[in-house]
Amino acid sequence: MKIKTITCHEVYNHGASLQEYALLKYLQNSGHDAETIHYKPHYLSNHFNLFRVSNGFYKKNIVLKFIYLTIKLPTRLKSLKRKKSFDNFSKLYIKSTSKLYKTNADLKTNIPEADAYICGSDQIWNSFFDNGKDPAFYLDFVPNNKLKISYAASFAIDELEESIKHFVKEKISRLNAISVRESSGINILNNLGIQNCTQVLDPVFLLDKENWLPLMSNNKEPKPYVFVYDFDSNPLIKQMALKLKKEHNWNIVTVNENINYANKNYFLKGPDIFLSLVYNASFVISNSFHAVAFSIIFQKDFVVFNRLYKINTRMRDMLDSIGLRQLLMLDENMVNKHKINNINYKITQTHLDNLKQTSKQFLENALKKHD
Repeated sequence: MKIKTITCHEVYNHGASLQEYALLKYLQNSGHDAETIHYKPHYLSNHFNLFRVSNGFYKKNIVLKFIYLTIKLPTRLKSLKRKKSFDNFSKLYIKSTSKLYKTNADLKTNIPEADAYICGSDQIWNSFFDNGKDPAFYLDFVPNNKLKISYAASFAIDELEESIKHFVKEKISRLNAISVRESSGINILNNLGIQNCTQVLDPVFLLDKENWLPLMSNNKEPKPYVFVYDFDSNPLIKQMALKLKKEHNWNIVTVNENINYANKNYFLKGPDIFLSLVYNASFVISNSFHAVAFSIIFQKDFVVFNRLYKINTRMRDMLDSIGLRQLLMLDENMVNKHKINNINYKITQTHLDNLKQTSKQFLENALKKHD
């Protein structure tokens, strides 16, 4: 079957790239001709824009704008190395349409040909951001007579704002098969009167550990390390990382530009380095869903911290579903009391295997609706 997927594409985020790859790879392994739609709306197209002025004060006149860009340009030029790393990964591993689409109207005008369309996963329905308000991520452009499926779509929040509810209900009701990534997503849909929905795993779990090994960099750290993935410069994460460093003589390694206490920072590298860093870590500390996901896939010792923004449901629900809620660090007391090497992956794997079976069965049944 010819399948087109749509998700947050080329957003230069490790998790986004790897979940996109995983769904395509699983579909291809299942015998389908699958590729992602090269969809780049304006709000997802400003990454590495050398001449972007994000501070309104500096837009007031050309002199202020020149000063702003002069200060920002050296750092932005350096960051192009990160773009290149991600672009190389996409070129090697993510098959996408040759045509670039920029709006839902573009997609409607020249619909990418397929037998079935899948939206997901990642935070495509998170209305805290523009993508959750974009009809394209609800397959609005797909004709009624074509098969429309959501796979592991994430709202990433507990409750929709009142103003967006009618839009979401109208768009999702058109889908032939609906699945979301979190139990909170099921609750949101049920509250909208949409009952026929299934909770499934993020696409990265559809592939076994062995499927990820060929994608990894050969990079090896000379010394044991704790891998830190922290978007928010969380002081508790820093405290725990430094605590483990002192107690175990571990280095600290990261891929976040904002982490200034790490021994090594791989911010300019792509998903291949990210995978190898998680795989070879002695311990993982993160507030990233996909750092958690790969810690579980590779059976690493890890803990999780909440994010500052309203997107914590995905971490909490993931941990709950496999019996690891105790790994969510909520305060300094939990940080100080946490014992390493205390995860029973035999029990966790049993939960995970059941969820994987449900997820694969959902996709198989959903795609059969085409027959």
